[in-house]
Amino acid sequence: MSDNTQPTPDQPTIKPNVLDYDDVCQVAPFFKGKEKLVNTIMHWCAVDKTNDYHRRNMHREPADFAHNLFTEVGAKITIGNEQALDALPDGPFITVSNHPFGALDGVALIDIMCHRRPDFKVMVNMILNHIGALKPSFIAVDALASNDPSKRAVSVKGIADAMRHVKQGHALGFFPAGAVSKLTWGMRIEDREWQPSVIRIIQKLKVPVLPIYFHGHNSWKFTALGMIDWRLRTLRLPVEVFNKKGYNFRVSVGELIQPEQLEQYSTPEELGTFLKQQTYKMKKWQQ
Repeated sequence: MSDNTQPTPDQPTIKPNVLDYDDVCQVAPFFKGKEKLVNTIMHWCAVDKTNDYHRRNMHREPADFAHNLFTEVGAKITIGNEQALDALPDGPFITVSNHPFGALDGVALIDIMCHRRPDFKVMVNMILNHIGALKPSFIAVDALASNDPSKRAVSVKGIADAMRHVKQGHALGFFPAGAVSKLTWGMRIEDREWQPSVIRIIQKLKVPVLPIYFHGHNSWKFTALGMIDWRLRTLRLPVEVFNKKGYNFRVSVGELIQPEQLEQYSTPEELGTFLKQQTYKMKKWQQ
């Protein structure tokens, strides 16, 4: 689809900007009446670059939108054990991945999988769900649902949509950590604990699981901001997208794990540990 293609009547309207002044004011009312300040902050955080890319490419199909982003940024994706992707089943399956980039790994997963399975969707948090062009390939949940009824409703619907999607014979991707990787006490950047709620969904669905490992991580500045406040780190995400010129995203694909093997693990904790081990054992790069 060309950049100038207009949406057809049966396509949903896509908001041109990923994030704008009104969005910021809704989250932080302090900024009401301070549009110039908001625009300055968005420039510092490369939100203006994100909005510009989205406006020019928002009518592309999700797989093309994702692929073209890496091309425009000047980055590339190299896949280890890519032949495993050519042997995927025609029916339902699930992917599980680590989450070291917080945004680009989700976009990369769309690029890698949707060209092979256009029905592939990824469960994401509300931050990534702001990317309107990719919403057809997203199922959104709110990781900060807590006691807010409206946020809980989003997550409940997201979980129901995810299970329905797989039961209808489609493919689905999970980042079981639910948030970007963090710095450990051992000064390594690794996933948070994989959420038992996600693992329970995998247990109920009883379909093959494909581990996918993303090598690398965001800048140390991004990591340091996360140690101060997760909101500061989130503001940095667009910068982490557009500072990747010349970057080689290395992605390792594992072997498909059949339901019979998954059933050997009776609790979500046991299965979560197994799936995380199967993902992280690809940490040593092999092409």
